Amino acid sequence: MELYLRYLEKYEKVDGENTPIGLILCTGKNEEHVELLQLDKSNIRVAEYLTVLPSENLLREKLHKAVEIAQQRLSRRLDGTN
Repeated sequence: MELYLRYLEKYEKVDGENTPIGLILCTGKNEEHVELLQLDKSNIRVAEYLTVLPSENLLREKLHKAVEIAQQRLSRRLDGTN
């Protein structure tokens, strides 16, 4: 993630834009986890959630739904049905 954020900062950032942020969405068997990451001068750190982004709960719900859909698609693919 840090590699991509540093690339964006160096080659894609336009004057007046803020430093890029990364959004990591993870899921386990029973829960989802959302982290918002932002570069600082020494390393990457977890930043505060910004009010302009969707709420953590909404992101968690969307991630959960995406995982369910992916699992259904994988199950159909393994069963030989599309």
